[in-house]
Amino acid sequence: MRNFTSLRAQEIPPSGIRKFFDLVLTMEDVISLGVGEPDFRTPWNICESSIYSIEQGVTSYTSNKGLQTLRDTLSRYLAQHYNLNYNSDQEIIITSGVSEALDIAIRAIVDPGDEVLVAQPGYVSYGPCVTLAGGKPVPVRCVEKDHFKLNPDTLAEQITSKSKALIINFPNNPTGGVMTESDLKAVADLIIDHDLLLISDEVYAELTYETHHCAAATVSALRERTITLNGFSKAYAMTGWRIGYLCAPKELCDAALKIHQYVMLCAPVMGQVGALEALRSAEEEKNSMVNEYRLRRNMFVAGLNRIGLPCHVPEGAFYAFPSVEKTGLSDVEFAERLLKEQRVAVVPGSVFGSGGEGHLRCAYAVSRKELNEALLRMEAFLSTL
Repeated sequence: MRNFTSLRAQEIPPSGIRKFFDLVLTMEDVISLGVGEPDFRTPWNICESSIYSIEQGVTSYTSNKGLQTLRDTLSRYLAQHYNLNYNSDQEIIITSGVSEALDIAIRAIVDPGDEVLVAQPGYVSYGPCVTLAGGKPVPVRCVEKDHFKLNPDTLAEQITSKSKALIINFPNNPTGGVMTESDLKAVADLIIDHDLLLISDEVYAELTYETHHCAAATVSALRERTITLNGFSKAYAMTGWRIGYLCAPKELCDAALKIHQYVMLCAPVMGQVGALEALRSAEEEKNSMVNEYRLRRNMFVAGLNRIGLPCHVPEGAFYAFPSVEKTGLSDVEFAERLLKEQRVAVVPGSVFGSGGEGHLRCAYAVSRKELNEALLRMEAFLSTL
C-alpha cells in the first residue's frame, strides 16, 4: 500500500515540548518546568459567568467573527491599554486560541514558495504552520548578547526577494525577551523598505514586568502591515478555554475570516462569555497573578545564577532561559539526564530553533516551593558533572 501521508505533514517535526511532557506523564515525583501553562485556576467570576450562560441556554453558534459584545469590549480594551485601534465589526476575529489565529493568519497571506522570516528562538508552531501553508520558514536568530531582541542587522541579512512576512513574538516564548518601541522602530524601517507584512504574536503582552508592553502595530507605519495575535490563555489562566483573537486591517481580516469560516466556524460560545467577563471584571486577579510571577522570576533566576547556570533576567512571559554551555553537555543531553536523574523536567532550547541551542526553557509558572526544590535538584545534578 502506498504512503498516503502528505509530503507537508512528513516535513514537519513533532513538538519537542510535547516529547518531554509525555515522558513526565510516565514518571513519578517529577517537578515539571516544561509546559507553559499557568498553575493558577481561572478566576471564579469568569467560570461563574460561563456556567450561568450555559444554564441560560447560551450554547449555540455565534457570528463567525465572534460575539459582538466581546469584540466591542475587546476593541475598547485594546485602545485603552495599548493604543491599538481596531474596528470591532471589520478588524477583529475571535478564534479558538492564539494557535488558530496564527494558522489562519499565515494561510491568509502565504502562497507556495513565499519565504516567511521567523524570529528564533520562538514558539514551536511558527515554522511548521508556514510549511503547511506551502511557504518556507527562514529563521532569524536572536542571541543572548542582544537580550534575545530581534537585531535589525541580522534580520536584513535574511531578507530576499521572496520574503513576504516576518513573525515575531514579544514578550518571547521561550526567552522572556521584550522589544521596546525604539527596538521595534528599527525593525519597522526594514519591514517598510522591503514591503513585508508583520505577524506579531503578543499573547504574553500582559506579562511584561519592567516596562509597559509596546504593541507592534502602534509603531511607525506598521499598523496597515501588521496582523496582531493575542488571547486569554496566559494572563487570565484560561489555557483550556481556547479563546484567542486576530486583529488586522479589513482586507487581511477578511482573508483570514474566510479560512476561519471553513475550518472552525466560531470559537466556543461559553468560552467567549468567559473572555468577556475577564475583560470586564478580572483586572485585579490578573494583576495579582502577574505580581506573583514577578516574585517567582526574581527568586528563580537568582537561584539559577547562584548554582552555576548563567541566566539573563527575562523581562516578560514566565520563562527563564539559562545557558548550559559551561557544563559540556548539549541542551538535549542536559534536559534528558536532569529528568532521569533528578526528576526535573525542562525543555531543551534547541526545540525553539537554532538560537535556543545551549539553553533550557524553564517555566516558572509553578509554586515557589516547587521552584526551590527544582533548584536543589538541579544543583545536585550539576555536582555530578
